[in-house]
Amino acid sequence: MRYFFLLFFSISFAQQSQKVDFKTVHATLIPNSIEKAISGEVKYEFEVLSSIDTIAIDAIRMEFSNLKINGKSVNFKNSQKALQLFEGFKKGKNTLTFNYKAIPKQTLYFIGEGENLQIWTQGQGKYTSHWLPSFDDVNEKIIFNLSIEFDSSFQVLSNGKLKNVNNNDNSNIKNWNYQMSKPMSSYLVMMAIGKFTKQTTKTKSGTPLEFYLDQKDATKFETTYKYTTQIFDFFEQEIGVKYPWDVYRQVPVRDFLYSGMENTTSTIFSQDFVVDEIGFNDKTYINVNAHELAHQWFGNLITAETGKHHWLQEGFATYYALLAEKELFGDDYFQWELYEMAERLQQASKTDSIPLLNEKASSLTFYQKGAWALHYLRENIGAENFQKSVKNYLKKYGFKNVNTSNFLKEVNAVSNFDTANFQQNWLEKSGFEVNQALDLLKKNSFMKSYLDLVQLQPKPFAEKAALFETILKSNDFYSIKEEVIYQLAEIPFEEKEQLLDLALASKNIKIRQAVSRIMIEIPRNFQSEYETLLNDDSYITKEIALGTLWKLFPERQEHYLNLSKNWVGFNDKNLRILWLTSALISEGYEVNNKVKFYDELLDYSSSKYESSIRQNALTNLLYLNPNDQNILQNLVNATTHHKWQFTLFARNQIRELLKTERHKKYFQDMLPTLNYAEQNQLKRLLEN
Repeated sequence: MRYFFLLFFSISFAQQSQKVDFKTVHATLIPNSIEKAISGEVKYEFEVLSSIDTIAIDAIRMEFSNLKINGKSVNFKNSQKALQLFEGFKKGKNTLTFNYKAIPKQTLYFIGEGENLQIWTQGQGKYTSHWLPSFDDVNEKIIFNLSIEFDSSFQVLSNGKLKNVNNNDNSNIKNWNYQMSKPMSSYLVMMAIGKFTKQTTKTKSGTPLEFYLDQKDATKFETTYKYTTQIFDFFEQEIGVKYPWDVYRQVPVRDFLYSGMENTTSTIFSQDFVVDEIGFNDKTYINVNAHELAHQWFGNLITAETGKHHWLQEGFATYYALLAEKELFGDDYFQWELYEMAERLQQASKTDSIPLLNEKASSLTFYQKGAWALHYLRENIGAENFQKSVKNYLKKYGFKNVNTSNFLKEVNAVSNFDTANFQQNWLEKSGFEVNQALDLLKKNSFMKSYLDLVQLQPKPFAEKAALFETILKSNDFYSIKEEVIYQLAEIPFEEKEQLLDLALASKNIKIRQAVSRIMIEIPRNFQSEYETLLNDDSYITKEIALGTLWKLFPERQEHYLNLSKNWVGFNDKNLRILWLTSALISEGYEVNNKVKFYDELLDYSSSKYESSIRQNALTNLLYLNPNDQNILQNLVNATTHHKWQFTLFARNQIRELLKTERHKKYFQDMLPTLNYAEQNQLKRLLEN
C-alpha cells in the first residue's frame, strides 16, 4: 500500500506540473530559535495551463491562516503533508498568499544557543517542504525570493543576491532580502544564520564570490578556501558555459549532515573542512569545494528528472572536481584519484548488484562509478568532443530537467561513439568495468609503475630492495613511495633501516606519515629519528607518533606530554583529546591536575560541542571509566542527535554496555532523570 500511495502521489505531482506552472515565490520568514520553529508570509504566483481539480503544495506538519487566491479568502485542505487548493483559481495567471507556521523535525536545524547559535537547512534528501511550503517534485522549478527576519547581530544567508538589509521597528531585528533571477528546484533552497565573518573577491568573468567563516575562524580564510577562484575560472573555461547565477557564496556550519550541499548560489559545507596551515596538509576543502561548485551547472542549472538519472548530477560533479584537481595538481594526482575510486568500486561490486542507472543505486555508484563512466566516455570520444557535447547539453536544457538520453544524444551529435553499448556496459550493468579502467590507467607512466610495484608485493625483499631505493630517491609522485613504505611493514628493521632513513629524509609529509604508520615497534637506535615525526606539520602524523612513542617508551612519557601539552589538532580536537587521555593514564604525571583533565574530557562529550568532538571524547572516556554515569548520560543524549552517524555510534556503544547487568541497571535507574527524547531512545534500547 505504501508503495502504491507514493507512486500515486508522485504521478499526481507529475500531472500537476503539466497543468500548473508555479513561477515565483516571495516569502518573508521568521525563524524562532527558542521554539525551534519557523513562521512566515508567502506569496506564490502561478499559471493554470489547463483544467485541474486540485493544486497541491508540499507542506509537512504546518499550520496555515489568512489564505487567499487572487485576493479572496478560499477554503483549502491541510493534509499535514500538503496544502491542497480546490477553489478560487482560474485558467491563466493567479496569486496565492498565506501565513504559515512549522516546527520541523528535520531539514531545518537549530545548533547551539546564544552567541554560538547557528541555524541552517538541508533540502536534498530531507525535503524543503518541512520548513517552507514548496515542491518535493524536482521538475517544478521556481524563482525563489526570500526575506528573513532575525537578530541584527547575526549574519543571515539565503539564495541569490542580497538586495538589501532593512531595520525593522525593533532595532535589534533586521530583514535580509534575497532575490533570485532564474528558477530552480525546491530542494536547492537554503538558509544559514550564524556569527559569520566574510571576505569577497571576483572571478575573471566578474561573478562576485563570497566566503564566510565562523568569527572565531577568521584567520583560516586562505587555507580553507584555497584555489576557489582558480577552480571557478577553470570550470567556466572547461565547461564552456558561463556560471548561470548572479553570485556564489559558501559557508561552513557545525554538525552539517554531509560534506557539502550545493544550494543554488549558496553552498553549505561541514565545519570539519575549516583548517589552518597544518590541517591543510592532511585535510582540505578543495575536492568538496570543486564538487559543490560543479553542481551549480550539473544539478542546479539542469536537474535530473527522476532519481534514476541521479548520476547526471553526482557523476558529473565528481568528475569535474577531479578535472579541477588535475588542473591544479597535475595528471599523476588525477590518475591516482581515479585509481583509488576504481579500487573502491571493484571492492563494492562484490556485494553491490544495483547498476548506475537505477534510483536505488548507492552513493558510491552514483558519484564514483558515474565519474568513471564519464572518464571512459571522454577518453573514447576525445576531450574536445566531450566538451562540445556537454556545452550543447547545458545550453539546450538550461533551467530544465533532463534524463540520460538527453545527454547521450548530444554525444551522438558530435561523435560516432557507440553510446548504446556504453549505456549497456557502464550505466545499466551492475559491477565495475575493471579491465577497461585498468587499460586507461596504464596509459599514465606513473600508474603503470605503481601497478607493477603492487605486483611485486609477494616477492622476497632482496629482489626489490634496489628498486625501492631508486623509487625513494626519485621525483615520482608520492603515492608510489608510500607503497614502498607499506611493503616494508613486515620486513625486519635491520634490513629496511636504510630505506626508512631515506623516507624520513625526504621531508615529504605523506611519505613520513607512512613511516609513522608502519612502525609498531621502534628499536632504540631508531627512536630519535622517529621522534622527529612529532615536529611534522601534520595533525595525523603527530597523533600517530605521539600515541606510538607514549606507548613504547614509558620512561619518556612526561617528555612527550610536556612537548604536546598545547596541541589541539583538527576541528574534532583529535590531539587535545589524545593528550588528555594519555595524561590521565600516565602514572605520576601532574597528579594535582588529574581531576581538571578528566573534567575537560568529560565536558567535550557534552551537547555543547560538535558530534565529532563528542564522539572522540566518549570513545576515550568509555575506555577510561565506563561506569561514570555522567559519561553514560552524555552517551544517551547522543542518541537524540540529528546526525545519524553519531546516533548510530551512541546506540552501538549502549548495546555493548547493556550486555552487563551492572550497566543495564545504571541505564534503568537513569530513565526518570532524562528528557522525553532521551527516554524514548533509551527505552527502545532497553527493550531490544
